Amino acid sequence: MARMAEGRASTGNDGFTADERAAMKERAAELRAEAKRAKGAAKAEAELNDLLEAIAKLPDEDDRALATRLHELIMAAAPTLAPRTWYGMPAYALDGKVLCFVQPASKFDTRYTTLGFNDTARLDDGSMWPASFAVMSIGPAEEERITELVRRAVG
Repeated sequence: MARMAEGRASTGNDGFTADERAAMKERAAELRAEAKRAKGAAKAEAELNDLLEAIAKLPDEDDRALATRLHELIMAAAPTLAPRTWYGMPAYALDGKVLCFVQPASKFDTRYTTLGFNDTARLDDGSMWPASFAVMSIGPAEEERITELVRRAVG
């Protein structure tokens, strides 16, 4: 718990941690690069390369392995999703909007990697449902659950 508190402590007057400020800078750079990119297949290829590069740069081997496996599972479950980065994290868009993302544990110095879904994901189940999942490891049961979640999210 103390480790998490350290990672979330504000380091400036703006109330954001250094990690949060870095993520915002990454997002700004993504938007600038997006504005300069060609459309169509060249754009899709560049965005995929950005995602793969972001995974390769992860400082922790376990994070890299989880992010790589999540990427494989997500793309197999929903090949129509567009892989890209979002705040420097691997993300997958549907119709130009980020549907789901992978937040590596090292991103904000947290205990586990997170598979998160934005509001465009069709995971609705009554008046309350999970939209974020902790991922410590991926075995056959987790592969099946992730695949099912991604397919449901896409609709």
